[in-house]
Amino acid sequence: MGRVVLVTGVARQLAGRFVRRVVRDPGVDRVVGVDAVAPEHPLGGAVFVRADIRQPAIGRVLAEYGVDTVVHLDLAASPAAGGGRAAAKETNVIGTMQLLGACQKCPTVSRVVVRSSTVVYGAAPRDPAVLVETAPPKSLPSGGFAKDLAEVEGYVRGFARRRPDVAVCVLRFANVLGPGAGSSLARYFSLPVLPTAFGYDPRLQLVHEDDVLEVLGVAASEPRRGTLNSGTFNVAADGVLTLSQCARRLGRPTLPLLPPALAWAGTVLRTLGVSDFPTEQIRLLTHGRVVSTVQMRETLGFRPARTAAEALADFVRHRGPGPLPPAVLAAAVDGAAARLGDGVAARTARTVERRGAAGTRSTG
Repeated sequence: MGRVVLVTGVARQLAGRFVRRVVRDPGVDRVVGVDAVAPEHPLGGAVFVRADIRQPAIGRVLAEYGVDTVVHLDLAASPAAGGGRAAAKETNVIGTMQLLGACQKCPTVSRVVVRSSTVVYGAAPRDPAVLVETAPPKSLPSGGFAKDLAEVEGYVRGFARRRPDVAVCVLRFANVLGPGAGSSLARYFSLPVLPTAFGYDPRLQLVHEDDVLEVLGVAASEPRRGTLNSGTFNVAADGVLTLSQCARRLGRPTLPLLPPALAWAGTVLRTLGVSDFPTEQIRLLTHGRVVSTVQMRETLGFRPARTAAEALADFVRHRGPGPLPPAVLAAAVDGAAARLGDGVAARTARTVERRGAAGTRSTG
């Protein structure tokens, strides 16, 4: 028999796409999709079970279908997606704890994959230039999705100690972009005007949603020769973009604000329901974050098909450019930079000439 894969959170678009991908895998005999609400999109022949992972009934689902691989994607990054902050936290933390407890009791489970995020590192001014998987955050997250994931990863580490026979893989994704991406950064990039932190131009990493699906498939399968898909891995595309570069390519103007004003603007956007502007995103837009992907390449054996620039370009193609045409905006910025460079060069030349003349007079 082939493998039996259970995927949580299948009512979400990305999880639904992953289910349809796994169903086509010839090595998989059955796919079981679990969620508290019925998905509005097709699951490609997978069995759908309406179940809340916060309830003990999830254990019966594992036993009934003889599940051997669990892919946990039922993690709400935004309060709106999770039905409010309290409900989102309960799903993220209590749901994960209940699911791992059920996996611990199920003898057929041999592999567990958990979706996480690089938000667990935080974003601080004294962070290393590049963060590795073993780097602890400078300060523990005080709330929101980042704190939920820190607790979730703690439960995962405890589960791995109690069930050393189970291969456990945690994937920490950078900001996910693509045609159907629903990440906080995707919603921020969709604003007509991008509020930014005055005096800061943070470095950002991205990953295309198609690459997210591919690496989830790698993690949920038997490791390929010379690779190992147990452990914690950062997942990000090649390349790093600054926020100003992203704004130009999006064709969206920026509104620089002092950090306190940026936090206030985030509160207003959350209140109006325009965009969820979590605290960790404000820190990201101020200090940025770059993680190492060496382990993803050398140990997991995965290489994203799209670079960060290509992921952003695909996002722009499907969402549409902003009010400022990217090509015109880029030309204007490049022209201003060239004029500024010419002015600096001219001033430098005049300074050299004056110093040379002064030296000649002094010698005479």
